[in-house]
Amino acid sequence: VGKTTLAKAFYNRFSDRFQGKSFLEKVREKKLEKLQKQLLSDILPTTKTKVRSVAAGTVLVGERFRRLKVLVIFDDVDDVKQLRELAGNCHSFGLGRRIIITTRNEHMLQEFAVDEIYPVEGMEQEEALELLSWHAFGSKRCPSEYLELARKVVDYCGGLPLPLALKVL
Repeated sequence: VGKTTLAKAFYNRFSDRFQGKSFLEKVREKKLEKLQKQLLSDILPTTKTKVRSVAAGTVLVGERFRRLKVLVIFDDVDDVKQLRELAGNCHSFGLGRRIIITTRNEHMLQEFAVDEIYPVEGMEQEEALELLSWHAFGSKRCPSEYLELARKVVDYCGGLPLPLALKVL
């Protein structure tokens, strides 16, 4: 429903307010060692840090980030083990931290004991039609000759944010 798009928008809007920042995309598809290296180099770009094992990487994250106000986005996570290995726990980072996790697995978030869960819902049909009209025609209303086609597109997208759905289509 556009979880990654929302997370990217948040990151782009607010990342300059943090001492360190990292956006780890497609976590479920990548090896933990690579993700830990990226996290460490994103947050501590001037420090050369070698990660010899996943366990050592988890310790390094806990030690190095405890006093930092960071923004970290873990995108498309499907296993709580990934979060524990990457972040330790929700409180491994300094005060003022913002850790955002996108996932399809709400149970995993509960198991990780996150502070807040915000389900993302699809758009209502009329909202989606208006958004499509703005993007396709530059106005709030769809021209009458395209209305039937526009409604079919909105139905086909099934509540997805239309700019994202149109890119996919």
